[in-house]
Formats: sequence, structure tokens, C-alpha cells
Amino acid sequence: MSDESGVKVPATVVLTESRRTGHVVARLEWAVAGRRRRYSLGEVDHPTRSSNLRAAWLLAEEAGLLVAEEIGNSWASSSGTRASMRSNRARDTKPELRLRSSLHREGLRFRVNARPVATLRRTADVLFTKHKVAVFVDGCYWHGCSTHRSIPSTNREFWVSKIEGNKSRDRETDSLLVEHGWFVVRVWEHTPIDDAAALVRLGLEESKSKHAARVLRADVR
Repeated sequence: MSDESGVKVPATVVLTESRRTGHVVARLEWAVAGRRRRYSLGEVDHPTRSSNLRAAWLLAEEAGLLVAEEIGNSWASSSGTRASMRSNRARDTKPELRLRSSLHREGLRFRVNARPVATLRRTADVLFTKHKVAVFVDGCYWHGCSTHRSIPSTNREFWVSKIEGNKSRDRETDSLLVEHGWFVVRVWEHTPIDDAAALVRLGLEESKSKHAARVLRADVR
């Protein structure tokens, strides 16, 4: 966005929970001459943080707060979409941290953000190396959740292709790890923590019982 003099300045979306309504409220924050500025964007009501972030950036764009940039062949078709995608963490997301905290409280010890197979360029969010269980916490947007996925209306063909490519890579990762004897546990960012932890325990139990390696998914009963 730009300040009063027209100079471009970086902005950040901040999400907080309203004490009065319990809803998620978004605001845009930026600094001018060392002073913090804020603009209330309003409520965003989506099931995941990534969806709320994207909705907030779109509100900022609709309000005319973002500076239009030359897109060219950029992977994002608008400044709002581009900023939203950049704001999504690739690792240590809140769902990952909550799951790791839950597993740790149970006395389980594991590695984080590590490769199950050194020669494969695939990184698991939680890794139990002794029992060969790899856990992935998939974000709804990037991994194509059928319930919470929201495809941008602009440049839709690109985004559909991008997400389908991610889903194909996920399936390939699953197959490669199972071939190497790994149990793969996949949960969504919206999966209740108790359910996600239970699925991880199931993978560990099957591994300890010398069952054949397989994929366990949160959306398959």
C-alpha cells in the first residue's frame, strides 16, 4: 500500500478474536515515519487461518488500500492474492504446533521438518525415525481440501492446475515413502487435534506391530 505522500510501504494483516462476538476480526497494519497505523477490515468467517488471511487481503484490495503492481507472468493474478499466499507459512504453522504440543504431552519424541528418506526431496512435518512414521499437516488451500478450498476467481485456470499439481505430488510422496517402508499419516489443518493425534498413534502402533506400511488419512474412515 502507499502512505499519504504516495510512497509505497509494506503492510501486514493481523487476525484477532473479538471478545464481544468471538468472531475473527482482521485489520491492516503498516508503519509511517516510525508510527504504527491500523485500518479495520472487518470480520472474516472462514474455518482456517489461511482462508481468513486471503479473505482479509481481498477486503484490503477491494477497499483500495493496496498498490497495483505490474503482474506480468507472476504466479499471482492480484496484489491481494500474492500477499495472501506469501503470508501463509510453509512450516511451523499453528496446526502443526498444536499437534506437536499434543504429541509431546503424551511423551512422544520426534523430529520436525525433516526428510524421511535422505535421498528424496520430501520433508515431513513430524517424523518418528525409529518407527518410520511420517506425519504431514496439509493446508486446505495448497493441498486442495474439498471442504474448505477456495479457488480465486481471477486466473482460475492457473490456480486449479497449481493445486492439482500439489495433490499429485502428495500422492507421489505417499507412494514413494510407503515403498521405502514408511507409514504416512496425513491430516488437514482443520482436523481436530485429538483426531490427528489418534491417527498418529495408530500409525505408531501399526509400525510397532510390524504391519505393512501404508497411508493413513484423516478424511478416510
